[in-house]
Formats: sequence, structure tokens, C-alpha cells
Amino acid sequence: MTSQTGCVFLCVFITAVMTNVLAERSFTIDYSNDCFLKDGQCFHYVSGSVHYSRVPRFYWKDRLMKMYMSGLNAIQVYVPWNFHEPVQGMYSFEGDRDLEYFLHLANETNLLVILRPGPYICAEWEMGGLPAWLLHNSNIILRSADSEYMQAVGDWLAVLLTKMRPWLYQNGGNIISLQVENEYGSYFACDHNYMRSLRLLFRNFLGEDVVLFTTDGNTDKELACGSLHGLYTTIDFGTDTNISDAFLRQRRFEPKGPLVNSEFYTGWLDHWGDNHTFVNSHKVSKMLRDMMNMGANVNMYMFEGGTNFGYWNGADHDTRFRPVVTSYDYDAPLSEAGDPTDKLLAIRDVIKDFYDIPVGPMPPATPKMAYGFVRLEKIGNISGLLEILSPQGPVKSLKPLTFEEIKQYYGYVLYRTLLPRDISDQTPLISPLNGIHDRAYVSVNGVYQGVMERDIALVVNVTGREGDQLDLLVENMGRVNFGHKINDYKGILGNLILGNDVLSDWLIFPLDIDGVIANGWLQSGWKADGNEVGDVGPSFYSGTLKPNGISRDTFIKLTGWTKGQVFINGVNVGRFWPERGPQHTLYVPASLISATLTNNITVLELERAADHRRVVFTDRPQLDNVAV
Repeated sequence: MTSQTGCVFLCVFITAVMTNVLAERSFTIDYSNDCFLKDGQCFHYVSGSVHYSRVPRFYWKDRLMKMYMSGLNAIQVYVPWNFHEPVQGMYSFEGDRDLEYFLHLANETNLLVILRPGPYICAEWEMGGLPAWLLHNSNIILRSADSEYMQAVGDWLAVLLTKMRPWLYQNGGNIISLQVENEYGSYFACDHNYMRSLRLLFRNFLGEDVVLFTTDGNTDKELACGSLHGLYTTIDFGTDTNISDAFLRQRRFEPKGPLVNSEFYTGWLDHWGDNHTFVNSHKVSKMLRDMMNMGANVNMYMFEGGTNFGYWNGADHDTRFRPVVTSYDYDAPLSEAGDPTDKLLAIRDVIKDFYDIPVGPMPPATPKMAYGFVRLEKIGNISGLLEILSPQGPVKSLKPLTFEEIKQYYGYVLYRTLLPRDISDQTPLISPLNGIHDRAYVSVNGVYQGVMERDIALVVNVTGREGDQLDLLVENMGRVNFGHKINDYKGILGNLILGNDVLSDWLIFPLDIDGVIANGWLQSGWKADGNEVGDVGPSFYSGTLKPNGISRDTFIKLTGWTKGQVFINGVNVGRFWPERGPQHTLYVPASLISATLTNNITVLELERAADHRRVVFTDRPQLDNVAV
């Protein structure tokens, strides 16, 4: 045999072996025995939700290992569309957005993956994961067969699902199933043509042999609108539900096949101004045991929640607009900082009665550090920094324009006009159609006047002289992520009225606050204006932290401050609002703290700074104190 012939023979042999190995890998549904089949054997999963978009890449392996050591054999993962396509046609899958690396780490950790690629995910995430640029067309009907919406969905899924196909279990990866849409039965449209179009897209990109499923709430209406032939129907519910009744409802829509609770709620989310939510550990572990005794497949939502860094929190709108806090701790088995809790240990005690769990100790909590106080200096008011924060200059418009119209999707926009006449007495500035989305910080000639807030404070009184500069810094507090109001436009959505005058002739400044801070504005030799006085109104403050050779997880607490954003070494770690609560600390992962270099702390305070102008880095979170 020649060497060339031998090489060909060896390649053919290896190819045949690999083909046989892959042929043995399968994940299907056994309708006769009411279970999943993995490689031909009956299989049940016990899974936990974790969101790579809410956990720093630095800690992905740590969180996955803790989930594996808890006895889980799978994880459930959402893919936020807007996280990967923030601008239409521009995709990002690097760094903290490297979904395939996350899947690789899960695979290394022997965890199967239940993927929930949307396109809508809810997840208490900004706009439920839908990108805000979809709102350029004010007539678009989201989550429907609307042609413009479906074109955008098709383009996105062509990118995402093509990346995911090699990760399917039958192709050698670890994805065992994918959810199509998310809790669609909760949406008003109830458009089965839309769901059929999605099913076709998923099949076209992933093939006919992948398990596709839906998840809906525990009502007949939700399951009727959310389920579709060819997509396996699953249900979700928490500790306040009768298990037998819930699974009987699933059986009415899916008479045979495995019982599945796709979202078993271990905790719940928090809104600003509400109490921090707790769900009893005993209730969670008892209900988990009962479901596993029934042979059900269970995914615990959340197993670790993580953090809504930057502007990624969502909001609810039932009777009024209620934004979600920065922390997504969720009272989950793993805390926001990835620390094992008593709830996790109780869950592990249940799982080990059904399955062999990995041998060895649970990885410990990450070490924390109380770095102490840092004093901040005032840098300047936003209105005096517009050349830096809005280098492209303002958009001129007769009437106010929304964030979406000027393609500034997140963060802050400053709206400026001139007072049309002398106003010697306190005169109401009104948003008659509740058009401030979501909070506006009002000043006249740089003097702070007060706040206008969606659904809460539609009027603020102002005084001034004709020609004085009226500024409204408008904050997007997070788009609605659930229900029929997800087409949530931001900014000033209609005319403002001052007394009897309709205000016009606006200069609209899109603010690149994150970009300017990330690019080292405050470290580039820029000096604060020595004439800056007072601590009222939207302003920047800055200080430094020197950790003396130790880099640890920590929590920044802003006692006495009012509301705003915190940046650590140029990274936006989220919103603070101690005046409203319940969250009083922001999680700062060790990956953001340099052990040897000076760390830059920047605070954007929107209303009133603390008199002491200090922040403190502590070694424990405070998430459960609502201001009164």
C-alpha cells in the first residue's frame, strides 16, 4: 500500500467513525413513553436558567461549574436579539456577546443547552430583546406576520440559527431543543400565521430533526394562542400553583410526550419602588421534588439571574410604567454575584435523591472586598458639557422628536428650546398626553427646576425671562418587555405646553455619554470648570479607587445620592436610585477592578448629589430596602 493510498484509507476510516458517532447522537420525543429520548434512551432534564448577557464573560465558567455541581444536567439560555444587533445589519458576537464561547464552556462542563432564541424573549430585558430600531416604522406590528417585522426577523435568524446549527446535539454540540418565540399566548396578536412563519424559518435553518417547543403560562387562553402543531407545547408556573392541575392543562394541548415546566420560578423580579421579592426555599425544594416524582422535566427560572448592566433592564406597564431595577438577583439559588445560597443547597438535596450528582465540594462564593470610601469631585453639569457629550451637535426640529427618530436608542437625550415670554410667576410646564418617556430633568438657564415622570408627574413649575434656555434631559428608563405596550417609544412624544404656549423650535442633542466615558474623557487631561457650584441637577462626579494589589468583587453604595448611573473604568455598571429603592448597592465584578492601577469612578447624578460627595465600596449587597 502506498503512503498516499494509506492516507486516503485513514481519512475514509476516520470519516466513517465520526459519521457513526454522530449517527448515534439523537434527541427526540418519545410519545409512547412520555419522555425525551437522548441517544435512544429515555431522558429527563433538570435545568436552570442563566443569561450570558447578564454575567461577565470572566465569570461564565464559574457560574456554569456551580450549576453543574448542583446536579443540573442542562441549562436554559435566552438570546437577546438587541444585544447582538444593536444597529440594523451590524452584528456583534465578541467579548461578553460571544454566545458560541459560552456554549463551548457549557459543553466542557457537561451541561446540555435548552436555547431560547426568540426573536422575542421577555426576560425583563429591554424591549423583551427586540431591537429598538424596529420602531423606525411607527405602524409596525411587532410579534406578528407584519411583512417589515418578518423581514427583520428572517435576516436575524439567518445569522443566528446558522451559527447555532453546528451546536445542535445531533451535530455534535450540546443544544437539545430550541424554543420558538416566547409566551406568545400572553400577547394580544394571537397570530398563528406568525408562528407558522417562525416554525418554517427554524426548520429551514436547523432541519427537521431538532426538537422545537413553545412555552406559555398556565391558562387555556395562553396555551391556545401560543401553541402550534409541530412545536412541542410546554408550560410554566411557580410555587403558588397546583402541579397536577397545571400538567393536566399541558396535557389538554399536548396529550402525549414529556411533562415540562419550562419556567419553574425560584424567585421573582424587582421594580423600582417595590419591595425586594423573596420566594421561600422550602416551597421551591418541595415543589421541585413533587414534579420530579411525577417524572416531569423542570427548568428553574432563574438559577442565577445576574445583572442588568448599562441600560439593559426592561419595564412593565400594567396600570403604570414600572422599570426593573439594575439587579436581576431574582432571589435565585445562585445570587447576583454567583454565590451559592441555602436555596441552592436545598435544591441539590432534592436532585441527589433522583440522580447521581457530581462528586466534590460546591465551589465557594467569590471573595468580596470592602474597599471603603471614595470621595468624588464635581466635573460639571450636562448642559455645560454638550460639546463633549454630543460632538455631532444638535438636531433641529419644530417639534420634539423621539429617541427612535434621531436613532439614539438608549440612555439620554437633551431637548433645548427658549422661553417664549417672561414668566415671573411659577408657571406649569405640562406634557398633556403623558408624553415624557420616561423621566425629564428640567432646568432654566442651568438652574434645576424639577422632574417630570411618566404616569406620575406630568407637570413641573418654572420661571424665567423671554429667551432663557429651557433644557429637558430625558432618560430612557428601559422599554416595556411584556404585554401589548412593547412598542415603547422614548423621549418627548408630543408637544409640551408652558402656560398657554405650545413650545417649538427645538435643539435635540443625542448624548454619547457611554462612548465618551469609555474613551477616557476624564483621563485625557480635561479639567473641571472651577466655577461649577451646587450639587442640584444633572451633573458628573469623578473619583479614583486604589485597591492596593487586590482585585475582588465588590458593591458600590451611594447613600445620600438620588438617582443616576455609575461607571467603573469606563464600563456602565447600571442605574442607582436609593431614593426610591429597593436596591441600594450595585454589583461590581472583580473583572472591572484593576489590582495595580488607579480605578476611575464616574457618577452621573441626575437630581441631587450627596452633601458628602462620597460613595462606599462594601463587601455585601443591599437589595431589600424601599425608601419611605
